[in-house]
Amino acid sequence: MKILVSAYACEPGCGSEEGVGWNMALSLAKYHEIWVLTRTIFRAPIEAELATHPIPNLHFIYFDPFNWTEDWRGRQGAVQLHYYLWQIQAYLVARPLHHQIGFDIVHHVTYVKFWSPSFLALLPVPFIWGPVGGGEHAPKSFWHDFSWWGKVYETLRDLAQRLGEQDPFTRMTAQRSVLAKATTEETAKRLLKLGATNVQVFSETGLSKPELARLEQCPIPDNSPVRFISMGRLLHWKGYHLAVRAFAKANLLAAEYWLLGDGPERERLQAMAEELGVPAQVKFWGKLPREQLMDKLAKCHVLVHPSLHDSGGWTCLEGMAAGRPVICLDLGGPATQVTTETGIKVPALNPNQAVQDLAEAMTRLANDPELRVHLGQAGQKRVKEIYDWEVKGEIWAQIYGSCKL
Repeated sequence: MKILVSAYACEPGCGSEEGVGWNMALSLAKYHEIWVLTRTIFRAPIEAELATHPIPNLHFIYFDPFNWTEDWRGRQGAVQLHYYLWQIQAYLVARPLHHQIGFDIVHHVTYVKFWSPSFLALLPVPFIWGPVGGGEHAPKSFWHDFSWWGKVYETLRDLAQRLGEQDPFTRMTAQRSVLAKATTEETAKRLLKLGATNVQVFSETGLSKPELARLEQCPIPDNSPVRFISMGRLLHWKGYHLAVRAFAKANLLAAEYWLLGDGPERERLQAMAEELGVPAQVKFWGKLPREQLMDKLAKCHVLVHPSLHDSGGWTCLEGMAAGRPVICLDLGGPATQVTTETGIKVPALNPNQAVQDLAEAMTRLANDPELRVHLGQAGQKRVKEIYDWEVKGEIWAQIYGSCKL
């Protein structure tokens, strides 16, 4: 089949949105002839990778609206405007391309956001949307712990999503999709409200064979001291303030909690650890290169990911693939990845309850090495069976067969 993929973000060797775009294209090309629409800034890394590992049936078309080729990532207002304009141009580029090639299916892959349209849905071809996410919210009871800027961020995020849902082109995208994949149940409900008729929950996250092999090489350390680890940007909605409070509350004198990453919450978290009397046990390592991050993970026993509104949750997959049990909140993407067989999901009713339950989960895993091994092994098995990009490619190949007119 001839498939047109829309991947605004697409870069080899990356995680997050860029990794989704690249790995989807790579896995789909094992079964079909793939054309990928993406941004000009990704041309150099993509062509360098294909020069080393050519894939004859994988083609890329690069463009930017008004030749705005600047890397807008990290500048929210600019990137959202650029993304919207890029979607319009994608249709203008794809329309003559479709007349020339005759696509069987059009598939929007990145960005993984439900509240902005894909004008490719206007093509006279079966249109697949997603997986898309972003319908998750930090429960209001948790906003009290946010900084002033954190509360402003959440308010603006909610407003942007609601405005996006009112965009008639977003509704058109939902209504014209033959299949809309949602990363979480929260997003699935919002897609149904937009008018999508065939909605299924399906995570956008995955790991490649080399990534799985590397993570499997992380040996389980001995039992002393038991170390908990969190990996990610130190942002208010990542919930690390809950984990620091929980670690202090658990009062595990022989344990440590390592935070890998940097961000605006770092000073606040360090002050919190000092105030709670655990500054020597809570260690901040900052942002580390990939290999150093893997070395730190290999020295830890349990991954903690208390995010309040992640659509994906790549960190959880990495922890599971490394054989580490995961403690997370029962919210968003992590809640779909982690099961009772692979970790502990904590309800998120209010901050005090969440902290108490996180502390109990930490205590339980710190004191039960056999449980840690059991959960870790189950996590590795689950990742291989569901989140391997090759497995996901097989699933999409089957989906395409059922969606073709």
